[in-house]
Amino acid sequence: MKKMPLSQLSSLFSAISELETLYIPADDSASQAHFTPWTQGMELTRKGNTARSPKDLFFPQVEGLVNFKVSGKSIEILENRPENAPFVVFGVRACDCRSFYILDRVFLTEQKDTFYESRRKAATIVALACTRPAETCFCGSFGIDPTDPKGDVSCWIEEAFLYWRANTEKGQALTDKLPMLVSCDDLAVKAQQARTKEILRRLPIKLDLEGFDREHMLSLFNAPQWDSLSESCLGCGTCTFVCPTCQCYDVQEFNDGEKIRRFRCWDSCMYADFTLMSAGQPRPTQKERFRQRFMHKLCYFPNNNDGLFGCTGCGRCLQKCPIHMNIVKVANALKEVVK
Repeated sequence: MKKMPLSQLSSLFSAISELETLYIPADDSASQAHFTPWTQGMELTRKGNTARSPKDLFFPQVEGLVNFKVSGKSIEILENRPENAPFVVFGVRACDCRSFYILDRVFLTEQKDTFYESRRKAATIVALACTRPAETCFCGSFGIDPTDPKGDVSCWIEEAFLYWRANTEKGQALTDKLPMLVSCDDLAVKAQQARTKEILRRLPIKLDLEGFDREHMLSLFNAPQWDSLSESCLGCGTCTFVCPTCQCYDVQEFNDGEKIRRFRCWDSCMYADFTLMSAGQPRPTQKERFRQRFMHKLCYFPNNNDGLFGCTGCGRCLQKCPIHMNIVKVANALKEVVK
């Protein structure tokens, strides 16, 4: 365990940015926190979590894949893959740290997504423990401890100090380059964790996920509750765009007159044209699309990934949904089916 005075935080950020590009959660002009490249004078947000997760840094909303130049019957492939220089992401909360494990299951198994893989290899994740979890947080339902986030480095801010613990070789390599960090005991961290866990016990959302398993999957799929749950859904896709674990995308091509650009962009299972084929839409109603999203998070993904749920309890969907629908309401409504 190491520590440094909070008054030196800017010096720490400056030292890291001299080594690698540094991203920190900072407030924008609309007072929303986003992971932003650090520049001198930029301050760490006081908010508990960012409006969107750090997923954007590893799986961008829009990303060029490859370009083509066509001349008659010949096709020239123009590789436009950028080099991913090492970078550090500071201030990642425990729920977002868990999201990387979920995204890794999608992008780094069998046929690896090399775009995502190169960014994961280039990144060092410096996680920050929560001290004031919001009422919309429910990460504990998924076995996540927000007082001990799992990054390459774990950090805690307590009174006038930043506490720092390297967890991986990558985290230790960064730590060794930061001389302002000095060794200390972990007594202050343990005291903070105990206080935060008391707050966590009083949070209003308690999500019981027992029964969301392979045995009950067909019963959940055919549950009559889907009719009323999906009735007011706008299909706006907001929940999927703020979610740290959603990974659906579409691949498009654009001819600019000189070459053809192939790129991918985020898509949403809540949209009417998602997976649209010449034969039609496999999920033609909003109810079916609504059901797909939540069944995937609560049943399909964990059943195929050793019980790892596709949700981290970050609470963003609770905060952003315009009709106040979210995974907690859905799961609680379906409990009657799995009793």
